[in-house]
Amino acid sequence: MSSSGFASQNGAGATYANGPSQNPVALYPTNQGYMAPPQPGYLNAMPTKEPTPPAPSCYNPSRQQPSPVTMYQQPLSLPASPNHRPALVPPAHTPPLANSFYQHPQQPPSWPPPAVNQASPAPSPAPPQPYNTGTSTPPVFQNTMQSPAPVPPYSSLNNAYMTAPALNVVAPHTHQSFGPPQAALRGTLPPSGPPPPPLATRSDGPYSVQPGAMNRPMGTAYPSLQTAYQSVPAPQKPSPMQPAAQPYSTAAPQQYQQPSVSAAQLSPSLAALNLQSQMPEALRVVNLLQERNLLPPGAVTPPTPCLPQDLQRLNCSPEVFRCTLTSIPQTQSLLNKAKLPLGLLLHPFKDLSQLPVVTSSTIVRCRSCRTYINPFVSFLDQRRWKCNLCYRVNDVPEEFMYNPVSRSYGEPHKRPEVQNATIEFIAPSEYMLRPPQPAVYLFILDVSHNAVETGYLDVVCQSLLDNLNSLPGDTRTKIGFITFDSTIHFYNLQEGLSQPQMLIVSDIEDVFLPTPDSLLVNLNECKELVQDLLRSLPQMFSKTMETQSALGPALQGAFKLLSPTGGRVSVFQTQLPAVGTGSLKPREEPSQRAASKDVQHLSPATDFYKKLALDCSGHQIAVDLFLLSAQYCDLASLGCISRYSAGSVYYYPSYHSHHNPSQTERFQKDLKRYLTRKIGFEAVMRIRCTKGLSIHTFHGNFFVRSTDLLSLPNVNPDAGFAVQMSIEENLLDMQVVSFQAALLYTSSKGERRIRVHTLCLPVVSSLSDIFAGADVQAITALLASMAVDRSVSASLSDARDALTNAAIDSLTSYCTSVLTIQQPGLLAPACLRLFPLYILALLKHKAFCTGTSTRLDERVFAMCQLKYQPLAYLMLMVHPALYRMDNLTDEGALNINERTIPQPRVLQLSVEKLSRDGAFLMDHGIALYLWIGRNCNPSFLTQVLGVQSYVALPQNMKQLPELDTAESSRIRAFIDWLREQRPFYPILHIIRDESELKAEFMQNMIEDRTESALSYYEFLLHLQQQVSK
Repeated sequence: MSSSGFASQNGAGATYANGPSQNPVALYPTNQGYMAPPQPGYLNAMPTKEPTPPAPSCYNPSRQQPSPVTMYQQPLSLPASPNHRPALVPPAHTPPLANSFYQHPQQPPSWPPPAVNQASPAPSPAPPQPYNTGTSTPPVFQNTMQSPAPVPPYSSLNNAYMTAPALNVVAPHTHQSFGPPQAALRGTLPPSGPPPPPLATRSDGPYSVQPGAMNRPMGTAYPSLQTAYQSVPAPQKPSPMQPAAQPYSTAAPQQYQQPSVSAAQLSPSLAALNLQSQMPEALRVVNLLQERNLLPPGAVTPPTPCLPQDLQRLNCSPEVFRCTLTSIPQTQSLLNKAKLPLGLLLHPFKDLSQLPVVTSSTIVRCRSCRTYINPFVSFLDQRRWKCNLCYRVNDVPEEFMYNPVSRSYGEPHKRPEVQNATIEFIAPSEYMLRPPQPAVYLFILDVSHNAVETGYLDVVCQSLLDNLNSLPGDTRTKIGFITFDSTIHFYNLQEGLSQPQMLIVSDIEDVFLPTPDSLLVNLNECKELVQDLLRSLPQMFSKTMETQSALGPALQGAFKLLSPTGGRVSVFQTQLPAVGTGSLKPREEPSQRAASKDVQHLSPATDFYKKLALDCSGHQIAVDLFLLSAQYCDLASLGCISRYSAGSVYYYPSYHSHHNPSQTERFQKDLKRYLTRKIGFEAVMRIRCTKGLSIHTFHGNFFVRSTDLLSLPNVNPDAGFAVQMSIEENLLDMQVVSFQAALLYTSSKGERRIRVHTLCLPVVSSLSDIFAGADVQAITALLASMAVDRSVSASLSDARDALTNAAIDSLTSYCTSVLTIQQPGLLAPACLRLFPLYILALLKHKAFCTGTSTRLDERVFAMCQLKYQPLAYLMLMVHPALYRMDNLTDEGALNINERTIPQPRVLQLSVEKLSRDGAFLMDHGIALYLWIGRNCNPSFLTQVLGVQSYVALPQNMKQLPELDTAESSRIRAFIDWLREQRPFYPILHIIRDESELKAEFMQNMIEDRTESALSYYEFLLHLQQQVSK
């Protein structure tokens, strides 16, 4: 979370196993900005929006002003005083002040706008010293998490632990509230890039293949990259700039011909990036006030990096690794001028249909920065390779000379590690400090009267019985159970017993384990006892009148039980814990749910759950929370147990197995996925980047153990992560930069594995190139995480202001710095055309909306989703997709596994797109709504819904009947296909005009005006007013 309130890194930079002694809400000053990696003695004051004369400093310590409210705050070395306020940002045409917010400390005091057709500077020799000062010690990705001691960092990235950036957004309640912020810093946002070429398939997922517009970018201190990238089969190759179908040489392996390529030779190919040679589609000028149909007919595709074909063919799939900017600015000053955020979005443990796995006693890594060898390194000859992150020259081990795929010797550049941007290694013994842990599962079940009344216990026990044999694991898998109300109940499942034994601990102030050796048992050896317990549990508590909940003591007992081995704790909770350690009091005021300004109690009420989570993280224990309740449970406090232990949060409001069957169906489907999906134990992840780039501020569920090492006691395939970045050193002599995420984990089968993803992106020198390569969806997702941090550390209104200002600043930067001819209207590049729409969608999202009745727990859960969900699933929750269903055809349909999947056009989220004679499907990510118009075509009602008339349509219909008609087959195939795109199960709600759910359906009509929010067109008018100032 943000540096104020929660630590945005989910823990402090220093290592502590037992958590901070202070309340985490008070650990950090509230005025520290969002993107604030520390820079010694450097305060990034922000220049004003109006031109101001240069001054020695625009930071006046004598002025008493509120804390800054911006999205893009440059790293601070020390927390700023709450009495200090940076100045505002000048227009893009005004040079930044010497000590301005957007001025990088290592840059000259001003940065002239680069020429539109500015050629790249000639490569200069790379610095001799490596990026990091690590030595050739044993590999640092080790199984070190079982000890609370600090984990030594892999490299000397001392500044990787930063605080989160500040957001500043104007709340769109009325036109007046959208007026210019009086003393608010203005945020910055990025656009999206050109539409990528068609997708092809590769071993690690789909990727875009772009015909080579320019040759492979060259390294910094050497004239060209390895032979493998040059496609030079023999010395007679006429031109090193010619793209080729095969990335590697067909000559004898001992020939490493690398023709020198000068900057003059490079400039013709690099010119394709510049506006004067050709205007890319991404920079086509769009007047948002005149063009309404901006949505593409299908899914929004990520921009394709402007790389040569051979590089792009090898690049990491955007489904796994994406950057907000697919063209990296050369300097921080250029990035500041573009006013676009730089960050990465990762889905590192995603389920992949094909994943190359390498078993080798030698894992080749850079001796300096510990980067894993990857497709973007340079082979100087057969025996030496140059790291693409720190540029150190390393020796090629003898074993690496043999290619197990082709069974040939002497061609290291053809090894799988150098042919795949996503690859997995079976780790040798030096990556372990203890034997790999077994799969351990502990279930903690609320059995109070309130819990039993909901009926959830029957669903959980039956689901476990059905999937007990499908739990990931091997012959060592262990399982255990704890139930609780006002006391704690352990279960002895030791082999040899005729039936399970319940052991009750009533002293909740000092929880102890009654029989430590028989509470966690081998699943295979004691399966019958486990099954007996699951069958009897629902009946054991069916008559209970105990209403209290001692969740805190139950979690303490679980920690004591699992701390020797580590594992996964699954907690099922139905009410506010009221007794014992960690007890909470109701904080929500229902009368304030529709508050038009700030929302209170978004931060935790106690630090108990965060401290316990840090203890769990140090012992390789992750806690997943299932909250099933119709009443307030203080998810803001309870959620900390999962957030800092790398767990997951599931929330089912108003859950009741009989009164709310749709929630029950969703819970059953989610639980089956949860129990059977793959899992990684005792994991750590580190993200490395090319020298000159720096990572700060992480988003997701984890604990930062040492500057940039993320501790993940459990890792699952449905978890996403995000990081923010800055440019510490100029990239003037580089043409490409690389990012590498390495995840070390123990599989459920007890194997130590390392999954590595590597992404390569070009470096550019002009603002137009930066805009053309921006990824609008990645930017929106990163801003959403930043806004969540800002809501907790400052206020919801600050976060809303920052989101709006982000859209204003990005469009202002484009109009003043990229456009050469000013025109009337609200102008945006084609790559940014959806950005204002996405910002408005965030402002109307349950996490940030004001003026509408929203339960506090539902708001907090929406914020958790924005921080945790991978990008593909997140965007549907922010901006749902709307389709017309009553006129489906096979035109343009997909053919998948002998199934025909219709592809209807995506419609704008506006009531004007609905009609009473049609049927419309809204895909909201976690739910599907099929709205049936009152005058819907009778043939659709008959052939798809199985009813003769609109009146005969049931009120709570949840499933489509399987009818033997072409229309029924089409719509069911399309809905099934949508569900297959995500790991969770979206429930289908079939609604009519009188349905209660119609209000939820209409709330997602983002482009329409509501009582408390502007319409899309009104929002555009507000943006135009601010941009034209």
